[in-house]
Amino acid sequence: MSLRLFAVIGLVLALGGSASAAVPVGSDQAAIAKAEDYLNGISTLRARFMQVGPDGGTVEGTVYLSRPGRLRLEYDPPSPILVIADGSFLIYYDKQLKQVSYVGLDSTPAGILVKPQVRLDGDDLKVARVGHQPGVLNITVIKKSDPGQGRITLVFTEQPFQLRQWQVTDPQGQVTTVSLFDAHDGLALNKDLFVFNDPNFSGQPYLRDDNKN
Repeated sequence: MSLRLFAVIGLVLALGGSASAAVPVGSDQAAIAKAEDYLNGISTLRARFMQVGPDGGTVEGTVYLSRPGRLRLEYDPPSPILVIADGSFLIYYDKQLKQVSYVGLDSTPAGILVKPQVRLDGDDLKVARVGHQPGVLNITVIKKSDPGQGRITLVFTEQPFQLRQWQVTDPQGQVTTVSLFDAHDGLALNKDLFVFNDPNFSGQPYLRDDNKN
């Protein structure tokens, strides 16, 4: 289950042949700061997405983001998958199998995007690569404490500067890519989008905390 869960949060086509730097310097530092400022400026986001799995299979759906802490990946039928970040956990629900998995939000790549303050190169994260192509910037991030856990690559367009894709590589090297389109930010999103009614708890919302944003 952990591999599927790791993969299900992926977003972005890998950009081969990109320039890289083990230690960001100069223009790379400026690019990282620009990406951090952009991500920290997002409060809410709704977009359509297309996900490509390691086996080449594709699914589409709608992603909702409400920072800090909230994320929802709602897959179109016939996919039975629903993924919700409720501020504490990333919750993976297979509606067909009635199976639920909970993973600590800080232990997943998704945690990077929903942190109250995004720091791509900070205390717990390390920028492993900065890639530049005409009109495109990609930044690969790993966890300092456990670089073998996998990595996430964020891909931005330069003009306008926007997050367009991300790519997650799991510990086994399996890559899942998802592309964003028809994105809208700054929307008023219903808080119930980020509440999961666990069927194993009599349909009651799991760990709902109205004191959180």
